[in-house]
Amino acid sequence: LESTYGDRLHPSLEAMDVAFAELIRTVHARGGRLVVPTFALERAQEVLIALHRLLDAGEIPSQPIWVDSPLTVKITEVFRRHMECFDDETKKRFEDDSSPFDFPGVRFNESVEGSKQITRSDTPCIVLAASGMCEGGRVLHHLTATIEDPKNAIAIVGFQAQHTLGRRLVERRPVVRIFGRELERRAEVAVLNGLSAHADRNGLLDFAEACRARGK
Repeated sequence: LESTYGDRLHPSLEAMDVAFAELIRTVHARGGRLVVPTFALERAQEVLIALHRLLDAGEIPSQPIWVDSPLTVKITEVFRRHMECFDDETKKRFEDDSSPFDFPGVRFNESVEGSKQITRSDTPCIVLAASGMCEGGRVLHHLTATIEDPKNAIAIVGFQAQHTLGRRLVERRPVVRIFGRELERRAEVAVLNGLSAHADRNGLLDFAEACRARGK
């Protein structure tokens, strides 16, 4: 039984929306960028749905939302083509839209040159990029471009294993090494564990109880 969060409870969806929206508003107000390291499968799509929900509710300002990961773009297209696989709650929430992943501001990028343009731009925005634990992928370039500026922020939305760059960010170490360079971490780091796909204590207990009941 996997038990990453077996010793704690995740905040409710409503509480996560409040915390996420507050972070986005704060970073946008100071003209900064929010970098969200995401796994290409499921985590990125969950974050996009959360952003869509907050934007529709008027809880966050309109701004470019970049999905800068070729694999994430391709996987999101698979999700987009199979809305019949979504649960009833999600389908009902977006029944008036063609897809929960298509909304004002969101932009999908696969090209290397496009990624470079995003990192060079000073426009306040949100960037979703792999890898989720910051051990590879384009997120390293985005972190390099933003981590030393205090107006920017990094949102950690998944479990970070020991000895990864993601864990060092969670620990808010003052200096981190990226591409062999030591960089001062001046950007804010926000940890939003409620967006993690790992079950919390109650979720694990519910699963175990269901297994026991089925085995009777």
